[in-house]
Amino acid sequence: MQKSIQSSIGKLEGELMHEAEEIDHILGDEYEHKPVPNQARRSLFSITMVWIGFPMIITGAMTGSLLVLGMGFQRAIAAMVIGNLLMFGYVGALGVLATKTGLNFALMASSVFGKKGYAIASGLLSTLLLGWYAVQTGITGNLVSSAFSLNYVLMTILAGVIYIGITFVGVRGLHYIGMASVPLFLGLGFWVISESSSSTTWSAIFNYAGNNGVASMSLGAGLTMVIALFADAGTVSGDFSRWARTKNESLMATFSAFPFANLIAMLIGGIFTAALAVPNANPFGMDNMFGYAIAQKIGWLSILAVAFLYINLGSVCSHCLYNSAIGWSRIIHGRMRIVALVLGAIGIAVAAGNVWAFFIQWLSLLGILVPPIGAIILIDQYFIKDSKRVEQTWRWKAFAAWVIGSVVAFIIEKYMPQLSTAISSAVVGGASYWAIMAFEGEARLTGDNI
Repeated sequence: MQKSIQSSIGKLEGELMHEAEEIDHILGDEYEHKPVPNQARRSLFSITMVWIGFPMIITGAMTGSLLVLGMGFQRAIAAMVIGNLLMFGYVGALGVLATKTGLNFALMASSVFGKKGYAIASGLLSTLLLGWYAVQTGITGNLVSSAFSLNYVLMTILAGVIYIGITFVGVRGLHYIGMASVPLFLGLGFWVISESSSSTTWSAIFNYAGNNGVASMSLGAGLTMVIALFADAGTVSGDFSRWARTKNESLMATFSAFPFANLIAMLIGGIFTAALAVPNANPFGMDNMFGYAIAQKIGWLSILAVAFLYINLGSVCSHCLYNSAIGWSRIIHGRMRIVALVLGAIGIAVAAGNVWAFFIQWLSLLGILVPPIGAIILIDQYFIKDSKRVEQTWRWKAFAAWVIGSVVAFIIEKYMPQLSTAISSAVVGGASYWAIMAFEGEARLTGDNI
């Protein structure tokens, strides 16, 4: 009986693998377990569309609104600009490594955290990104449900299924959804700014002091919010940048996302919020560009707003699910597309539970746990001697630095909230790793890879 069951399972697995190979032949290999070869690399335009469509989203505009409400317009702008420039340096440096090697994040992390240890870092980030997929899917369902009094669960399932479909196509799907999302965002975004600012002055917008005239958020907390919004996806940037042909093209594509796209999204949300100056505004309710368009009660505009919402959040959701599926497919030795179907279904179920409501807490967690991972990889790949490294199953030095960086960030968040936990965790984690490796005589001040 047991042999019969095992035989049936083995046959089913074989059939699924054959189907997966057939799908890969049609849609393209996603290189979950090996470097992307030079002949499979994509054009600068394609990689730019993949990157620019990721952060130019309504969630970024909502974050910009939260920053302006909590910090006032001028200080919020400073946080947006500084945070996005830091993100460019962080994501760009990681992306160059991926372009050089063709490796995705999970493959790259195995040399830093160990042949088995990488699964902890990659598994954490892949799970957090699945959480992002659930959060954004839940936001889609909530906004449509609130605007038209439709069933929240049904709207969430509809959104999730669409987003799974985009992800299933692979990196090519991310390219096309970016091409559709960016023009829609820019068109609706600039219209919202024009309309909302017509009843006030740019001087009033610039001098907006925050929610009800009170600016309660520190610059450090604002920087953490900016960085943490894409800290996880930025850390696994290799999943996208490995497709670039050259280092310069990788950096140009990254620049299109950080600071360009992410900063524009945040500015649109911030200007909109400062222009209307609604007391106790709720950007994650209807006090955002989608809600403003729906409130005009113009038929064609409402239809455009709904299309925008599904396409725009479809972009970020498909990116997050792609990252999550790439990471988990490597860990369980599966195929990205099959894993995406399973993870997408899990994400839809989680989204139906309103997890998007924990958005701020989510960013706080990301600011503590994620930045040290990328910082440790950067230190290792740019400043550590690696010519004679023996592959290890677990590299405790990397894990020790990760723990130190996260613990320090937790202490800072609890006792020194005016500082940035995201920046602190990255600096301390990276410095700790360098110090540990220097003690072993393996660190150097300059790297050949820079």
